[in-house]
Amino acid sequence: MTTKLLGRWGESVAAEYLRKKGYHITGMGFHTRLGEIDIIAESRKYIVFVEVKLRKSDSFAKAKEYVTLSKQRKIIMTAQAYLAVNGTEKQPRFDVIEIYAPEGMETAKPQINHLEDAFRYDD
Repeated sequence: MTTKLLGRWGESVAAEYLRKKGYHITGMGFHTRLGEIDIIAESRKYIVFVEVKLRKSDSFAKAKEYVTLSKQRKIIMTAQAYLAVNGTEKQPRFDVIEIYAPEGMETAKPQINHLEDAFRYDD
């Protein structure tokens, strides 16, 4: 199984989780030369740019720890590019969804941690 396939599976699990929480998914895998955003979702108040991190466990480090400052900057720049083309009155927010799946795609009930407002854009 390829890492890319496993990553896409994790993103679809995260998207389904968000749908169940009442979010509307407006995009997945949005990319520019600046970077990629795994999921773009909307709630009543926010347009949410979501980074999904999938791991077998958190024994080495929490999945969110892999969203480095450099990665955050790329996500923010990519979100700015998205918003330049797809304007909205909603407040942008940056979330991280951690998914722990010990058996990979065979995991029946992956553990999902949704970290809302995980990082912010500060000029």
